[in-house]
Amino acid sequence: MTTQRNSQAASTAPTIPAAGITRDRDQFLRELVRELAIVLEDTVGLEEAEGFISTVGNRIGRMMDADYRRAMQEDELAIEQVARVLVDLKARIEGGFEIERITPMAIFLHNTRCPFGAYVEGRHSLCMMTSSVFGRIAAANLGYARVVLEETIAAGDGGCRVVVHLKEGEGGREYYS
Repeated sequence: MTTQRNSQAASTAPTIPAAGITRDRDQFLRELVRELAIVLEDTVGLEEAEGFISTVGNRIGRMMDADYRRAMQEDELAIEQVARVLVDLKARIEGGFEIERITPMAIFLHNTRCPFGAYVEGRHSLCMMTSSVFGRIAAANLGYARVVLEETIAAGDGGCRVVVHLKEGEGGREYYS
C-alpha cells in the first residue's frame, strides 16, 4: 500500500520548473568547498583553516604525483616534467595555469582561471590547495619546494602568480620530500 501511495503522490506532485535552476554537481561541489572554507575560517581563523586545507592538499598531491609518475612511467620527474604536470593537473580541473619560465632555482607559473571559479573570491584558505598540491609534487620529485603565492584571484588580483622555489629562502610554504 505504501508503494501505491508513493507512486500516486509522485504522479500528482506539481511539476518543478527547470527555468532558473542552474545548479549541477560541479556547482554544488564548488559551493560545498567554499562553505566548508567559510566555516573553517570563521570557526578556527584563517591561519588554522589554511592548515586544514593544506593537509588535504598534501594528501591529494601525493595521489596526483603517484598517478603522473605511473602514467609517465617514471620513478622521479625532472623539473620540466614537474612544471608540465602542474599545468596539466590544473587544466584537468578547469584551471588556467601556464608556465612563465623555468630556471634551475624556480618554476614560475601564471593562472587566469581558478578551478573554484568565482567561489574562491575572498577565500584565501582555498589557495592552500594549489600551494600544497604544487609543493608536494615538486618536493617529492625535486627534493624541496617553497611555494609563494605572489598574486591570487582569491585576493582580488586579475590572476594568480605562483612561484615554486627549489632552494630554501624566505616567504611562502615549504615542502620536503
